[in-house]
Amino acid sequence: MTASGALTGLRVLDLSRVLSGPYCTMCLGDAGAEVIKVEQPGKGDDTRAFGPPFVNGESTYFLSVNRHKKSVAIDLKHPRGVELVKALARQSDVVVENFRPGVAARLGLGHETLRAENARLVYCSISGFGHAGLPQYSSLPGYDAVVQGLAGLQDMTGMPDGAPTRVGVPMSDLLSGMAAFQQVLLALLQRQKTGEGAFLDVSMLDATAAVLTFHAAAALNAGTQPSRQGNRHSSIAPYETFQASDGYFNLAVGNDGQFVALCELLSRPEWVADARFKTNPERVRHRDALSCALKDIFKTRTVDAWVAALSEHGIPAGRIQRVDEVVKHPQLHARGKVIEVEHPVAGALKLLGSPVSSTTTVLAPPTLGQHTREVLMQTLQLDVAQVDALLAERVIAA
Repeated sequence: MTASGALTGLRVLDLSRVLSGPYCTMCLGDAGAEVIKVEQPGKGDDTRAFGPPFVNGESTYFLSVNRHKKSVAIDLKHPRGVELVKALARQSDVVVENFRPGVAARLGLGHETLRAENARLVYCSISGFGHAGLPQYSSLPGYDAVVQGLAGLQDMTGMPDGAPTRVGVPMSDLLSGMAAFQQVLLALLQRQKTGEGAFLDVSMLDATAAVLTFHAAAALNAGTQPSRQGNRHSSIAPYETFQASDGYFNLAVGNDGQFVALCELLSRPEWVADARFKTNPERVRHRDALSCALKDIFKTRTVDAWVAALSEHGIPAGRIQRVDEVVKHPQLHARGKVIEVEHPVAGALKLLGSPVSSTTTVLAPPTLGQHTREVLMQTLQLDVAQVDALLAERVIAA
């Protein structure tokens, strides 16, 4: 099946692997672009081996971020393989890669080379620390766990008396993939005005540090050092996780009006007049006393009972779900965000859809080299004999 959407008619050459780049290119594919994924013959994207779990030998990690792509297996260490990729780049609108700075250029696939042959090309390079800046950083590999620590996420995550904790998903990879997606869209918009492509230098450190937002502003301007708050909010109270009789739920009282409603629900009118709790700044200062009182109350009923009662009174609250519960959430299904597609090896697949998707059909994640012949013959106009010769020389695999 082919995809249709806002980017239909645009071609993306995906030279990336693992997560940040593939997440970006999947979003571009979700928006309708044709995505040609170049992979190493015999091995493919590293994530093809990430597991368990596997479904009929296919890694669920790889399957999660590689829909809407055509896999072409080309040996980038072979001069003819590099020439094939250059030919594809000449007919592409976007190139995305996440090599360490300098590696693409050494392969002959750097932005200066490819943009010299295609001035309209938007070339996006994702790396740990960016091409510009201090040279001792640009050569370092970008791994999610390392960048989460350097960007402050780990120091902000975990219980106050516990160790720094990595976010449960590879947030630095995903944030840099999102940033790359956004920058590519902006560059394509600019290209409509100027006719010129661009080189985009996306840094995982930049993308991750940016989400510190109010914590960074406090450190930069108030001279304060934010500390781990566990499940609490550093600037709002009560805004944390509470234990009910049968599990846990989140309570998010975002303003004084919601706090008054909470006091009414809990039959604690005296808290409204209590100087310690009257305003949010005071509730933050006296959060321990407030939380202690709330903990005893919330243990008396079930999660569902509390969430229903709180929601009825206009107080934000929600149960804490496991992943296997999230993927069954009726609202996600009602909005079409759990999509089904038939994979040639894994069979019937269910995948989480993108929040930016504008496509009406879904192209299943590819097997390694599944589209090598198709792309080389249709996009580069090679004939059967030429493709067979490349196969015989092991320049490509299919």
